[in-house]
Amino acid sequence: MAAIASQQAGRSPVERHSAVSEMPDELRADVRMLGELLGRVIAEDGGPDLLADVERLRKAVIAARRREMSVDEVAAMVAQWPIDRSVQIARAFTCYFHLVNLAEEHYRIRILRSRDTGEGELPESLAQAVRELKNDLGGDELARLIAGLEFRPVLTAHPTEARRRAIVTAIQRVSVQLAEYNAPDRGANEREEAHRRILEEIDLLWRTAQLRHTKLDPLDEVRTAMSAFDETLFRTVPRIYRSLDAALAEGTGRREPLAKAFIRYGSWIGGDRDGNPNVTARVTREAVLIQAEHVLTALENAATRIGRTLTVSAQYSPPGKELRDALAAATDDHPELVADLAKRSPREPHRQWLLFVAARIAATRRRDLDLAYRSPDELLRDLRICQASLLSTGATRQAYGEIQHLIWQVETFGFHLAELEVRQHSQVHAQALEEIKAGTPSERTEEVLATIRMIAWIQERFGVEACSRYVVSFTRSADDIAAVYELAEHALGDRAPVLDVVPLFESGEDLANSADVLSGMLRLPAVQKRLDANGRRLEVMLGYSDSAKELGPAAATLKLYDAQAELARWALANDVRLTLFHGRGGALGRGGGPANRAVLAQAPGSVAGRFKVTEQGEVIFARYGHPAIALRHIEQVTNAVLLASTPSVEARTADAAARYRLLAERVAAASERAYRSLAEAPGFPEWFGLVSPLEEIGSLRLGSRPARRGLGAPRSLDDLRAIPWVFAWAQTRVNLPGWYGLGSGLLAATRDDDTTGDEPGPGIEELRRAYREWPLFASLLDNAEMSLAKTDRQIAARYLTLGGRQDFTDQVLGEYDLTRKLVLAVTGHSRLLESRRVLSRAVQLRDPYVDALSHLQLRALSALRAEDALSDDERERLETLLLLSVNGVAAGLQNTG
Repeated sequence: MAAIASQQAGRSPVERHSAVSEMPDELRADVRMLGELLGRVIAEDGGPDLLADVERLRKAVIAARRREMSVDEVAAMVAQWPIDRSVQIARAFTCYFHLVNLAEEHYRIRILRSRDTGEGELPESLAQAVRELKNDLGGDELARLIAGLEFRPVLTAHPTEARRRAIVTAIQRVSVQLAEYNAPDRGANEREEAHRRILEEIDLLWRTAQLRHTKLDPLDEVRTAMSAFDETLFRTVPRIYRSLDAALAEGTGRREPLAKAFIRYGSWIGGDRDGNPNVTARVTREAVLIQAEHVLTALENAATRIGRTLTVSAQYSPPGKELRDALAAATDDHPELVADLAKRSPREPHRQWLLFVAARIAATRRRDLDLAYRSPDELLRDLRICQASLLSTGATRQAYGEIQHLIWQVETFGFHLAELEVRQHSQVHAQALEEIKAGTPSERTEEVLATIRMIAWIQERFGVEACSRYVVSFTRSADDIAAVYELAEHALGDRAPVLDVVPLFESGEDLANSADVLSGMLRLPAVQKRLDANGRRLEVMLGYSDSAKELGPAAATLKLYDAQAELARWALANDVRLTLFHGRGGALGRGGGPANRAVLAQAPGSVAGRFKVTEQGEVIFARYGHPAIALRHIEQVTNAVLLASTPSVEARTADAAARYRLLAERVAAASERAYRSLAEAPGFPEWFGLVSPLEEIGSLRLGSRPARRGLGAPRSLDDLRAIPWVFAWAQTRVNLPGWYGLGSGLLAATRDDDTTGDEPGPGIEELRRAYREWPLFASLLDNAEMSLAKTDRQIAARYLTLGGRQDFTDQVLGEYDLTRKLVLAVTGHSRLLESRRVLSRAVQLRDPYVDALSHLQLRALSALRAEDALSDDERERLETLLLLSVNGVAAGLQNTG
């Protein structure tokens, strides 16, 4: 696709001129090279005619953007190609997007490194947060806040990663060679070899099937998530702690650390059985064993590496008494092993000891009980024996260097890597209790009891911290919480596991009643017992996806904010240390967007130094796929958690929320009315199924979880899960869940009794002040602006007409026009994303190529929705084209669900 790259570097459509001219030289060079190599591969495999057809479509969609060609003419050109040719063209554009995404990631990494000059604080860094907190709080309060700091990312298997794992790994191999090619210290021969390898890997990417042929099972999802741990998380965590320690005081690495291990990973992968019958007790057991295998292997490798380099001689740095005694005891218990280590490391007791520790970690992994550690605490004790000995002999840098990193890693990951959380629907528990009392337990009820017994087994094997949280979906009352504790008694009686049952509030009504439910929980003896044991800590989960699907994005955002504020007040009144668990997705319609800005927009008192959030699907690899990006993401979130927990920020937020409360209520009420008038209209679910690839998305085999509750076409939005709802709207280029209803809400908030039409009234100035002064309102509008920017009205209109309901089409497009106009009016921008140049450039550069895939998808979707009879072969080939285009659009827009 050499011409694609050269077009980006040279001439461009009028509306994209500024974006192309602003494209940095390094990024332009990478995109050009990768595009040229992909074009060579396409021509070699499919012939020059295939590359020529790709170029014809590329030029046509650009001409359509310039208004030099109509979208009807583009559609007619696409319709002339045989389906098989369209499939090849869709593959070409999809591969191109994978490579462009990679080039942008490399550019982002270069920018992060170039800004880290050491001459000043990076914005949104830990150093910046600590400095501001010292000035705002003083040293004692800062130390208290740091002592209670918690960040708990929870990896989930929600099916929002459209790429096959084989595609992801192929892209990663290209990434490795691109880094080699751009390394400044490489010679000409090394660069030439890296260039050859890039071409080889792009050729393999082109030849790798984009679509999965088999459905993932839950353990496949577990193993996929483990790659993020192996490649990034394990090594990144100690760097975060080191960064915080350096910010807190000078001399990190030469003094006792001031930073504690504040990150704790969780996982729903293999534990979330709500709506997923494939997740069983056996799967949960295997999931925790896979996690343990990975973390113990990582700890063993780290201990071995550090031990081999710790060549501290006893002649110059004699060991302390505790280490000498520990080595003597080890010699008594394991004489052959210790003798072998002493022979290989004579007069190097610290090295001997750490290699002995590595051997014990290996034994723990193998289940060699004679040598194995019984708990992470035993391992930490042995590491601190070595650390203390080094301190006693004056080797301070060795004590607080790599050994401290290993200590932090053990404190963070334990022997279980991430706490495996169980989730199940409240109705399943209610039905299980009914069946048990009737003496007729079904297979599903037996599985509920088996799950609780499996939690007990995990706790016995790995400790309570490995698996104790049990999330109850659609919690309506304290009875839903009590049901889990009652089921635990049925499962194991007095030997029931320790359970922290977490209510999940998702609907608007449930969010409004959440504080009353918690008051009911406080009256449960089982909850009282846990609060007494854990320092009155309680966790509540808030669901962003279903609330947004029910109420629309604006009303759901404000409803969630009100729930947070009420829960924070409830916790203070009841002396409860509350942690809010935010169930956010990657897409804007599911609570996505910049995580640090989302934290700063939370209700006062609701953060309090603790932040827990789901990390879903493609977000896991986007945020944790590369160490530099993972480091930056965690720093930004932690920065926001610290700042959002200060009295000054809380006071400003509370003042703005109070000042604009009535305004927000007007926006929320009108936006919800507009949203419900569409989403609850008769025939809307059926229409949505026709205008989008909703049905076909289920064929992508994105994950082990079914895409729908029940069988058949959706009869209401309740039949649809939030992920395919958002995913399908993104494919239509409408992105409706990210903005619909907001325009009507904003318009209502500006009007008085004398205002008519769809022009903003005198209240527009108050909206502008709210945007400037209230982080929540700013975040709402900024996220809507981003979603609107990824919407294409012309392409969207072609999808919407497939449903045969002009009234729905007019309603959606009318709300889009209104929302776009008023968002620009409130933000003061002349165009969408005017203040976010990097994101605006990325969207503008991608849009024409996403258009190409949309036209290919529309061709397939139109044929599949038509009443004309199709042969099985035609249907299969059209579905292949459709699914390939779905993958490509997801890659181009860089989000799915």
